[in-house]
Amino acid sequence: MTATATDRDLSAIARPSGGFAMLAVDQREALRAMFAEHQTEPVTDQQVTDFKIETVRALTPHASAVLLERQFALEPVLAADAIAPGCGLIAAVDELIGDEKEFVSRVEIDPAVSPAWVSSVGGVALKLLVLWRPDEDPAPRVEMTRQFVAMAREAGLISILEPVSRTSRDGSPWTAAEWNDGVYAAARELGGLGADLYKAEVPLHGEGDEAAVRRGCAQLNDIIDSPWVVLSSGVPHELFPRAVRLACEQGASGFLAGRAVWRQVVGAADIPAALQEHAVPRLRELGEIVDAAVAGR
Repeated sequence: MTATATDRDLSAIARPSGGFAMLAVDQREALRAMFAEHQTEPVTDQQVTDFKIETVRALTPHASAVLLERQFALEPVLAADAIAPGCGLIAAVDELIGDEKEFVSRVEIDPAVSPAWVSSVGGVALKLLVLWRPDEDPAPRVEMTRQFVAMAREAGLISILEPVSRTSRDGSPWTAAEWNDGVYAAARELGGLGADLYKAEVPLHGEGDEAAVRRGCAQLNDIIDSPWVVLSSGVPHELFPRAVRLACEQGASGFLAGRAVWRQVVGAADIPAALQEHAVPRLRELGEIVDAAVAGR
C-alpha cells in the first residue's frame, strides 16, 4: 500500500488507534430477505427502518463510523438522533438495481444523494459499491469510480470504494477460484483510482488454510494504492474475527462490516435486547482485534 494522491485525513472514521471498526447498516432488499426467513407476513419498509434505527442506536457507541443508505435509513436515523457522538457518518451513494436473479445486478451513482446535503447533516464520507464482472467492459465502472472520487473530493468528503467480484453477466459457471481471482482483478483495476479508502472482500472468504488467507491479503495490500479494510459478506460468521486479524496483520487497517456483527439478531423477538447480547460484544471484539493489529506494526 502506498499513500493516496490526496493523503486525506481519515481520523473522522477511525478509532484512536488509527484502525477502522466501521459498521455497515446500508443493506436494502437483502435485509428484507433476511427478515422474510423468520416470518410469513410481508416485511414492510417500516420494519426494515426500525431495525436500522435500533441497530445504529445500540452499536454506534462501539463503532468508529456507520454506513447508511437513503432508501430506509439516512433521514429516519438522523431524525431519531440514533448515531452516538464520535461515530462518523458514511452515506452510501450507490443506487442498487436488481433483477430476477440478483438483489444487485447493476449499480449507478444515486442522483438523489447530494454530497452537499450529506456534509450539511454532519456526514464525513461517501461509499460506492462497484460490481466487477469478467465479461463486462471495464470502462463504465472505471469512469463511475473516477466520477465518485471527484464528487467526494469536491464536497470535502472521504471516498470509500467497495468493489465486489461477481459472476459473468452471461451466466457462465462460476467457481470459487474464479471469484477469488476477481477480487484481485477488481483491486488491480480500481484500487489505484484515487479513492481514500478501499473496502475489499476477504480472499478465499476467509476460509481454509490460514497461510493461504494471509497470502491473499498480502497480495491485496501490494495491489491497492490506499489504506484498505475488509467487508464481511461471504465470510462465515464464526471466521470473521480471524479474517479481520489476518487481513490487518498483512496490511489492512480494519473492517467495514454489517452481517458479521448483527446478522444473528435479525428475527429476534426483542431486537434491542438481542443487539446488546450478541452484536455489541461482537463489535467490541472486532474493534479490539483491529487495535491490537494496528498497534503491533
